[in-house]
Amino acid sequence: MAAYLTKEKKEEIFQQYGGSSSNTGSTEAQIALFTYRITSLSDHLRDNKKDFSCKKTLLSLVGKRKRLLQYLASSDIQKYRDLVDKLGIRKTSI
Repeated sequence: MAAYLTKEKKEEIFQQYGGSSSNTGSTEAQIALFTYRITSLSDHLRDNKKDFSCKKTLLSLVGKRKRLLQYLASSDIQKYRDLVDKLGIRKTSI
């Protein structure tokens, strides 16, 4: 399932959210990458309801993204709010 994510697309996401294409470790860039993968897997699962390995991968990515979002919210609440608004992934309750 990783064929949909090209090297150029990864670099574009890291450039937009991480500051540079080589800044792959920033929390914002990782959350943006997970969000892109989650939306792609969700679209795939709408068509292929019985793809259980894809469903497991999706759930693990959602958990990883949730943990990163909790870390970002505890370390820098303003970056968290900006990122959530940019990606449109959840309501801002914090």
